[in-house]
Amino acid sequence: MNNEVEFDPMSNEYFNDPYDVYRRLRDEAPVYWSDKYGFYALSRYADVYRAHRDPVALSSSYGVEFFGLMKGEQAPDELQSIITMDPPGHDRMRGLVSRVFTPRAIGRLEPMVREVISGYLDQLAGEATFDAVADFGAYFPVDIISRMLGVPAPDRQWIRETLDVALHREEGQQELGAENIEAFASSYLYFLDLTRVKRANPADDMMTHLTQVEAPRDDGLSTHLTDEEIGGFAALLGAAGAETVTKLVGNGVVLMHRHRAEWQKVLANRELIPSAVEEMLRFQPPSQYQGRFAVQDTEYSGVTIEAGHPVLLLTGAASRDEREYAHPDTFDVDRPPSMSLTLGFGIHSCLGAALARIESRVAFEEIATRYPTFGVDESGLQRVQMSNVAGYSHVPFITNA
Repeated sequence: MNNEVEFDPMSNEYFNDPYDVYRRLRDEAPVYWSDKYGFYALSRYADVYRAHRDPVALSSSYGVEFFGLMKGEQAPDELQSIITMDPPGHDRMRGLVSRVFTPRAIGRLEPMVREVISGYLDQLAGEATFDAVADFGAYFPVDIISRMLGVPAPDRQWIRETLDVALHREEGQQELGAENIEAFASSYLYFLDLTRVKRANPADDMMTHLTQVEAPRDDGLSTHLTDEEIGGFAALLGAAGAETVTKLVGNGVVLMHRHRAEWQKVLANRELIPSAVEEMLRFQPPSQYQGRFAVQDTEYSGVTIEAGHPVLLLTGAASRDEREYAHPDTFDVDRPPSMSLTLGFGIHSCLGAALARIESRVAFEEIATRYPTFGVDESGLQRVQMSNVAGYSHVPFITNA
């Protein structure tokens, strides 16, 4: 299968602005085959939606990130995390974790979320300029998720710094480097050790609660989470909790700077902030794709995806599909609600989605209150280079433009 359009998720074109390529993929090659890497990619909303609901044909157990998928190997059971599990193991894990990570529990966190976000902005009070990511957005999300988990204060920013190393990619890089692997391992081992500490010395935090959660089995006994399962989940949650909101806030600041009429709507009606956050997620989602591995032949848009190959579900392309959204390339904070794919969908929908939305809403409420006339010096914008995360490492923020 040959396509005139070329899609390379390791290219600078992808890192910098993939949306023209996404449009061509949807129109010319909705089921794209990469001769270079040997993967399929789905770009239309309907296909991505359906693929998220198809764990039988499209497995998560081979990994969900580019480099892991390209190996075509399932990770050992002891190294699987909740996002790399298929049913029934996934159902058991999610059922146990969900007993602790409940919407009600997340809703009670808003006062703490506002305290943390306000605290970081208070430190920047009086500054004419600062970096909306490097001085603000990079700090508070990992602080919040680490407090929830029970990570000691001195270690919280180390988690973010380690994650940045783990996720960084160079153009054309086709496998994990030694620094990437070492950083991933360091994060997992840290949370594994912390799990053992929490089991031996219980506290009022999420990791302690995860050591205590149990659920009945069919044989009348109870099932618990192992130290390895908790450590893996906490490492995943720390990573997702840090990266998603950091990139969403940076993206959102740039979008509001570029679309001043939409920002004026928000200033006139703060009740629009939740829908503005949803539009930020749709227009420029922090997670650009989710990976799967075809374990049986399956057909999408009239093309057979052959078993034995990775499949990328291009959320970033699906969220701009004109077959689903009216005027998809228009940033519109008044856009009617829709079924969002940008924080996962189906059995792998993001457990932290509610928290991400609370953090982002509060961040933009505080920005609207403190900096209604902000601007961005676009000459200083710098994007991250990560395999499936889209956003900025630097956003020069002018407090009164």
